[in-house]
Amino acid sequence: MENMLHLAPCHASVPDCFVVPPDQLPPAASAAVSLPVVDMSSSRAEVCRAILDAGREFGFFQVVNHGVPEQLLQDMEAVCDEFYYELPAAEKAHLYSEDRQKPNRLFSGTTYETGGHKYWMDCLRLAFTFPVGDSTSEWPHKPHKLREVFEKFAVLTRGVGMELLRLLCEALGLRPDYFDGDLSGGDVILSVNHYPPCPNPSVALGLPPHCDRNLITLLHTGPVHGLEVLYDGDWIKVEPVPGAFVVNFGLQLEVVTNGMLKSVEHRVMTNATLARTSRAIFIQPKEDCLVGPAEEFLSEDNPPCYRTVTFGDFRRMHSVVKLGSSSLNLTTNLKDIQRDMRSLR
Repeated sequence: MENMLHLAPCHASVPDCFVVPPDQLPPAASAAVSLPVVDMSSSRAEVCRAILDAGREFGFFQVVNHGVPEQLLQDMEAVCDEFYYELPAAEKAHLYSEDRQKPNRLFSGTTYETGGHKYWMDCLRLAFTFPVGDSTSEWPHKPHKLREVFEKFAVLTRGVGMELLRLLCEALGLRPDYFDGDLSGGDVILSVNHYPPCPNPSVALGLPPHCDRNLITLLHTGPVHGLEVLYDGDWIKVEPVPGAFVVNFGLQLEVVTNGMLKSVEHRVMTNATLARTSRAIFIQPKEDCLVGPAEEFLSEDNPPCYRTVTFGDFRRMHSVVKLGSSSLNLTTNLKDIQRDMRSLR
């Protein structure tokens, strides 16, 4: 627990383990481009078209009027703040673990599987199955109402993600339930990331450039800037929209669409004066689910660009490839990763 950034009274300087060498720091954001905002209260045809257009151009978009009550989002923010700011360290010490195999844990300064530099972030990571059943029984009880609020948020946000996948199916010409079942049936991950003020944001990152390896991610964040997305070779700052979810496609969606849709690189920057807390839901396949390009995207002129592998194998090999990298740039060219996966077998 002594490693937890949010428990330190203040940080006069950035510890050496968080300092990124200047030649490995990504360039500053420069592009004046905003992510598309999709209004889910529009007609179904309009929403389908907007999701597909935004996905093709950016791989990221924001959604509003998504059906998750504003009060629940406010309750979620309040409980997260109470967990990080008010709950005594002794009452969350049992959650702390550096074992990445534990489904529910509190940890800090993740090396993001590079085995190198740490990143300026504390994380409460929780997993659950759907339907929920007793899968949240190991979640923390404190603060008061944490489990109740977290579970409501997680279930409803997952529901938004599944509806977005159904709308995407319509836009792509896939059967509406293509992503139901095993493709989205793995453990759902809820990550509450906390980025304390950093004494020198020019030398530390909240998270390095990376792509998500799941199916689809939904992120709820507050008013503080931090998330940046790579677009047309430049970094753009994501402008928080009140009450919105930021949505991005994971690597498994890139595989299913045979590269029509891309999982896009993103990163988190630090802030000298303001803390930032985000809440993300990751929807992913079951470990033994075979994921490959859908037949609808294949033809004689458009052969498979990606191998069909189980999600579990992909995750394991993906981690090995990343551990062998000395670069902070974790952009995942999936074809290269799959080639490297073949050489590791």
